Amino acid sequence: MKRTFGVTSGTTLRCRGWRQEALLRLMENVLAVGENPDELVVYAALGRAARDWPSHDAIVHALKTMREDQTLLVQSGKPIGLLQTHANAPLVIMANCNMVGQWAKAENFYRWEKENLICWGGLTAGDWQYIGSQGVIQGTYEIFSRIAERHFDNDLRGRFILTAGLGGMGGAQPLAGTLANAAILTIEVNQASIDKRLKNGFLQHQAADLNQALTMIAAAQQRKEALSVALLGNAAEVYPAILARGVIPDIVTDQTAAHDLVYGYVPAGYSLDHVVAQREKDINALMEASRRSIVQHVQAMLGFMDRGAVVFDNGNLIRTHAHQGGVERAFEIPIFTEAFLRPLFCRAIGPFRWIALSNNSDDIRVIDDYLLQRFADNRIVSNWIALARQHVPFEGLPARIAWLGHGERTELALEVNRMVADGRLSGPIAFTRDHLDAGAMTHPNIMTEKMKDGSDAIADWPLLNALVNCASMADLVAIHSGGGGYSGYMTSSGITTVADGSDAAAQRLQLSMTNDTSTGVMRYADAGYQESLDEIAEKSLPYISLPRGEER
Repeated sequence: MKRTFGVTSGTTLRCRGWRQEALLRLMENVLAVGENPDELVVYAALGRAARDWPSHDAIVHALKTMREDQTLLVQSGKPIGLLQTHANAPLVIMANCNMVGQWAKAENFYRWEKENLICWGGLTAGDWQYIGSQGVIQGTYEIFSRIAERHFDNDLRGRFILTAGLGGMGGAQPLAGTLANAAILTIEVNQASIDKRLKNGFLQHQAADLNQALTMIAAAQQRKEALSVALLGNAAEVYPAILARGVIPDIVTDQTAAHDLVYGYVPAGYSLDHVVAQREKDINALMEASRRSIVQHVQAMLGFMDRGAVVFDNGNLIRTHAHQGGVERAFEIPIFTEAFLRPLFCRAIGPFRWIALSNNSDDIRVIDDYLLQRFADNRIVSNWIALARQHVPFEGLPARIAWLGHGERTELALEVNRMVADGRLSGPIAFTRDHLDAGAMTHPNIMTEKMKDGSDAIADWPLLNALVNCASMADLVAIHSGGGGYSGYMTSSGITTVADGSDAAAQRLQLSMTNDTSTGVMRYADAGYQESLDEIAEKSLPYISLPRGEER
């Protein structure tokens, strides 16, 4: 029987309460907006909502039948037990793709994944927090905005952004670029991905060839008009071709699935069918072909940088694989977090999101109105909400993302809970965030690269974050580590808490939202960042400050 993928509307419950119903609807939602739901893949080539369909169906059954005083345990996308706990415990606790140090390698992951022993949850796929391309669009927009402030007199009109990748993460780039008033060209190897972004409103045009693409971009630059264009092609071939023409974009990045040399990145000269066949025939040859292409890809990015472009890594390990392939200068390209966003993370300002569980988009607009009034003096929030409500389309359940910080998230969540209670909203709202958040991720080549105290690879922080969120009564808590090409590179944590209008929900929101961001501020304070220490002083956070001991 062919499965269909959609979202549930209204307030009729299929579960014993809204907490369980919320998690069920969020699981449905990640598949409804996912890249390959038939295979349970939400994004990033292998980021799955569940390990397999029997696991998915068992999770659905558990959510529909479990009581509020039970906790469902999920191991790498497979439910393993429904335990008696208490009504203030999380409903779901999951650990996805966590492998022990010396064994946390891509080859082991691929073997265990094929044996159906493990699955990767991505960041927000396996814990049902993905909301489509909107989930990363403000982060991309804020990066472009920081670049505009630093390099282009706060104005990207007439500027050219070159990037690649229109998958579940990269699909946000064209719209983020036009919201920042730039002309943006995105290279994509898969026509289906281009079609999807055109259909859902995240992309304006597709060019027939490189000549037309560059002509369209140049015309938009001359008119100082925002424009997004996609070109079907391989970035490892197109980037060098653009460089050879002497066309130098103002900003260059990449968001292809370069993290995964087998199931993500497509080598130059390979068709999609050729890649699928090669996975079965000779996986090592495919990995080597991908790495060779990434070398060409990054060498072109360095060429743009040498000629004056602002070039950055957007978090897909492309520099890592290029360096392994012999590009000694790969890490001269800065990572976006350390280069542009760390001052925000120091104050736990990061990608916070909320989802209208009734599927009523008016609920999001009511919350938008509140944010514009309450945070009118917060430029990041007020500017973004004004843009998003006008330009960012909903995918699946209506949702919104905004970069809110410590205290702000708690305040919003509690006010929304009151809105649910008094009927201003048509149904409950789920609050969650990206794993790429202040206290929630260790990744030495992305989130925690070049930490001030050298603590780049210490993974205690996301583990502490998950533990305290369990103690703070969040509805779902997850610990994820990297799969595929990310194997051994990262550990992160996720949280979801539901505002159903009850007093109990208010307590859960108060504790989980506050403590979640507290760990973020403390993480950066412990690393010696003055912005975090200032935040602690301003907000009276109960941080225990100790002098750093001498080296042993």
